[in-house]
Amino acid sequence: MVKKLNSNLYLNIINIRIIFEFTSGLDDSSQGRFIGPLPRDGTVGCSSDYSSPSYSYSSILNKSETGYVGLVNQAMTCYLNSLLQTLFMTPEFRNALYNWEFEESEEDPVISIPYQLKRLFVLLQTSKKRAIETTDVTRSFGWDSSEAWQQHDVQELCRVMFDALEQKWKQTEQADLINQLYQGKLKDYVRCLECGYESWRIDTYLDIPLVIRPFGASQAFGSVEEALQAFIQPETLDGPNQYFCERCKKKCDARKGLRFLHFPYLLTLQLKRFDFDYTTMHRIKLNDRMTFPEELDMSPFIDVEDEKSPQTESCTDSGAENEGSCHSDQMSNDFSTDDAVDEGICLDNTSSAERVLKPKSSLTFELFSVMVHSGSAAGGHYYACIKSFSDSQWYSFNDQHVSKVSQLASVLKEYSTNAYMLMYRLKDPSRNAKFLEVEDFPEHIKRLVQREKESEEQEKRQREIERNTCKIKLFCMHPVKMMMTENKLEVHKDKTLREATEMAYKLMDLDGVVPLDCCRLVKYDEFHEYLERSYEGEEDMPMGLLLGGVKSSYMFDLLLEIRRPDQVFQPYKPGEVMVKVHVVDLKSESIAAPVSVRAYLNQTITEFKQLIAQATGLCAETMRVVLERCYNDLRLLYVPNKTLKAEGFFRSNKVFVESSDSTDHQAAFTDSVLWKLLDRHGNTIRLFVSLPELSPGSLANRTSCPKASADSEDSLDGAKGSRKSVEAILEESTEKLKNLSLQQQQHQQQSSSTSDSQKSSEHSDFEHIESPAQEPDAASQPSQTENSTRAASDTENQFPSEERSDSDVNNDRSTSSVDSDILSSSHSSDTLCNADSGPLPLANGLDSHSITSSRRSKAHKGKKETWDTAEEDSGTDSEYDENGKSKADAQYLYFKAEPYSQEDGSGEGQKCLLVHVDKRITLAAFKQNLEPFVGVPSTQFKVFRVYANNQEFESVRLNETLSSFSDDNKITIRLGRALKKGEYRVKVYQLLVNDPEPCKFLLETVFAKGMTVRQSKEELLPQLKDQCKMDISIDRFRLRKKTWKNPGTVFLDYHVYEEDINISSNWEVFLEVLEEPERMKSMSQLAVLTRRWCPAQMNLEAFREVVLESSSVEELKEKLSELSGIPLENLEFAKGRGTFPCDMSVLEIHQDLDWNPKVSTLNVWPLYICDDGAVIFYRDSTEELMELSEEERNELMKKESSRLLKTGHRVSYSPRKEKALKIYLDGGPTKDPGQD
Repeated sequence: MVKKLNSNLYLNIINIRIIFEFTSGLDDSSQGRFIGPLPRDGTVGCSSDYSSPSYSYSSILNKSETGYVGLVNQAMTCYLNSLLQTLFMTPEFRNALYNWEFEESEEDPVISIPYQLKRLFVLLQTSKKRAIETTDVTRSFGWDSSEAWQQHDVQELCRVMFDALEQKWKQTEQADLINQLYQGKLKDYVRCLECGYESWRIDTYLDIPLVIRPFGASQAFGSVEEALQAFIQPETLDGPNQYFCERCKKKCDARKGLRFLHFPYLLTLQLKRFDFDYTTMHRIKLNDRMTFPEELDMSPFIDVEDEKSPQTESCTDSGAENEGSCHSDQMSNDFSTDDAVDEGICLDNTSSAERVLKPKSSLTFELFSVMVHSGSAAGGHYYACIKSFSDSQWYSFNDQHVSKVSQLASVLKEYSTNAYMLMYRLKDPSRNAKFLEVEDFPEHIKRLVQREKESEEQEKRQREIERNTCKIKLFCMHPVKMMMTENKLEVHKDKTLREATEMAYKLMDLDGVVPLDCCRLVKYDEFHEYLERSYEGEEDMPMGLLLGGVKSSYMFDLLLEIRRPDQVFQPYKPGEVMVKVHVVDLKSESIAAPVSVRAYLNQTITEFKQLIAQATGLCAETMRVVLERCYNDLRLLYVPNKTLKAEGFFRSNKVFVESSDSTDHQAAFTDSVLWKLLDRHGNTIRLFVSLPELSPGSLANRTSCPKASADSEDSLDGAKGSRKSVEAILEESTEKLKNLSLQQQQHQQQSSSTSDSQKSSEHSDFEHIESPAQEPDAASQPSQTENSTRAASDTENQFPSEERSDSDVNNDRSTSSVDSDILSSSHSSDTLCNADSGPLPLANGLDSHSITSSRRSKAHKGKKETWDTAEEDSGTDSEYDENGKSKADAQYLYFKAEPYSQEDGSGEGQKCLLVHVDKRITLAAFKQNLEPFVGVPSTQFKVFRVYANNQEFESVRLNETLSSFSDDNKITIRLGRALKKGEYRVKVYQLLVNDPEPCKFLLETVFAKGMTVRQSKEELLPQLKDQCKMDISIDRFRLRKKTWKNPGTVFLDYHVYEEDINISSNWEVFLEVLEEPERMKSMSQLAVLTRRWCPAQMNLEAFREVVLESSSVEELKEKLSELSGIPLENLEFAKGRGTFPCDMSVLEIHQDLDWNPKVSTLNVWPLYICDDGAVIFYRDSTEELMELSEEERNELMKKESSRLLKTGHRVSYSPRKEKALKIYLDGGPTKDPGQD
């Protein structure tokens, strides 16, 4: 049985796939129904390093002077363009495609590959454009837009596309077209040199791949003829490669090779310019000169003997021989008789329609296409140089650019170093066809041409309309939705204003809402919310004139203004200014919605007051007008004859007016009630606050919470027994620093006493406002409650202010339950540290002496020196001062809260508040105001800010204001103890060195400045037992530094946080359970994690810790020898690579690690082991590496790849793979791969 053969199997060259243009990935796992080649050697794709001169859409509107049409490069589809142009310039292929008639009733034209190719060819022949798109063709391949950015090989595309066409043309007259035009035959034989017995098989090919430079050779072939001769040159099988002869019944020397039997009508030669350099271990492109003739005589390469009936040869089909390839390291044996398709080629080679070339006929081929790859192995660009059979002129098809090539000699010379694919046509006048002219088109092609012509005319008309269409932003205040809506108005420049108004009326969906005659278009500045002018009497004026012509963008917008039926439109003239007037009522302390008023800049304040009086009905004589020039910059307009321009009015302005007979007029403006009300209004923001969900656990812990007072902290002592030691440590560490800062505090208090008294008097008017009820459910009452309370002014804060430090909270963790974190530490899951915008202060100035920055330099310096410096802020502020007095007693700021229901329908027990608050309030005061609604003291709940992506960050800077918040920000309250001064939230992870997942999150706790490591371990014990069900003794676990996934310095029990160990907000630490008593006693010791590599078994033993007394390599080897029993002289070691656990493939370890470095200490290059936690591999140098068969190696490679993928470690030895070229027969990759 005759089978087809992948032509790439004949090359004695390493099977390499070349990355195209940039680099891409191969999806080996894709098994969808697609047409694609088997894995092949060196391929290359195109890139866009080719730069075209100022290409734009307009440049493709006019046809090239050559008469030929180019193809637009979608992104990286130059390989596709060069092949399509070659096929288009092949008369036999183009004519056959034209003769095929598409039945639209049988298939969707969008996914029909032959139809889209035919349509493209018709456009290339008849279109007047300079270039046309190929998106319809690639869409029929089943590709999406991302495929345009994938780089592929032109020869690979050719074979896959031919295969797809064969599949689509089944049961049609064109079913055997590809075989008739492109398929040849060859014989793969093996001949015994002793008896002459020959075993052979017949294979087919679509192209002949020719080696540029033989493997291992330094000299390249000089011509195509030399490469063809080398292609059929047999090789001798001798020595260990001897052939088992069926006749001799023994292994004999033999000759193995290929013979061409028949050549196709269209001969395709692939010049394999891509190789792999084993010296540099990089892909390379061979730019060696290889000449190719204009006319190629193939008669020297035909096997004439095969015309005779074989006398002594044994004929076998391609499935009978399993000998390997003609070149023993390359031949594929994938010739199953069950295969229906092989390499995209129909396997039925016995068709009567097949035309083969007899050796007696002419075998002279004429060159007509040279597909060129310009660039390197890493990337390049494809284009084609093609001969037209109509005028024998050569043309360069470079994407959308088509140009003439002056002489054939220049083609043969210039492209001899970068030609990649050659196409020849047999010179046979009886078979050589001419192109079908337009007048000779079949009827179905003529209909297609007419449809395309109509489509092109429609496209032209549409472009003309686009060029004459004004596109401008349109705004409208919808009368029902009461919100400003935006749209884009597209109106022809010749349409009148009246017609444009009707279009805008329909665009804004106002039909049935307001009458059309109550609407008009006005010129509008959306940024300043300014009505520039109206168009009275210009209803019949063309929009092109009103808007200043057709432009890509306008410096203004349009507003569809709406009036009530009983109103009359006010004319807006250029030069007027828009003023939004807010009426203030001092009695109800309310500010009304704005009323728009038009004014002139040359009007005086008196005239302006009269204008406002007409619009609002207020009394002009007692009117006070306040201009807000910029954010909260209030200016009282009291000079009657001063103009608006002199007062700073601009295009759009905001004023507040008040007209009452109160004595407030007599007070200075900054001391008046009006100023305070406006100041409060300007600084008040609206926040949505979600309170903790109610649950049996939380109800038991909720308490009636009065305002924080001097003894509020004492009242919680009983509830915080588990934290009493922490607070005692904190108090002790801060007490010694108070005396040093006392003088500075007194100076600050004296300098701020005057301002404090002023602020107190300014806010005295708000002392009487009631606070909400103290019951736990006060927030759920339907009536609106208001709480204007005292908030911290921070004028007595002796600590420097810092930026907000927030921590991300995992939103997957339920927040409805309240457990021991209320009384101890938070139980929330992993958090992320949000770095402050400024540098964190150095804790006690000890950064240069920190254990985590220079642990070994202090090993022999004795006890650490204590520096008595003023305490700096450690990342969290206390809500209380040193005397336990609340800081929220200095000034009165606005706070009003009312319950509201969430639209998303939260669970039962969920409470939400709508809070209006002065954003100058501190976070501490804000929390104290929330105490009655939460039901626990402010020290027992945390505030999280919710961002647009629903990510939450904890706000912990209590002495900072809410100035960073804005209207409608969301806040979530969670129960849990808030941090105090000098405390840090710490996430504890368990280190499991021998587990597949060595890093496991346990809990979140709180460490305090001045606490020792042992004290923190004591605090952890009950939490570990309650939250993690871990019952361990204090001496059987250790804490150590965590740097991402890497374990680091082992913290000794006597180390002190912020003195020996630097600690920061949202710090992370490893907890490691010990199987034996702690061996780390001193900072001079070094703990490393060792792992034995056993090459004979191809496996790694478990991690074992080795504690060294010094950084000596000799000591390390002695300890490892002791541990493993390996003789000292045979022991070799290497440092692990990457992050812990330094996982790598067992296929890599033996050769790729730097074994036995020539160093005497561990802290020098190339090891640089200066801290605990380094990974050391070691082995016995006398142990031989296990020998693996190819099958075992492949199986092991798969297992290792799967294992490393699961653990998140990439297989570093695997090169990046390109994405396979696939053409989907059903228009997409989602179809069941089992379907045929």
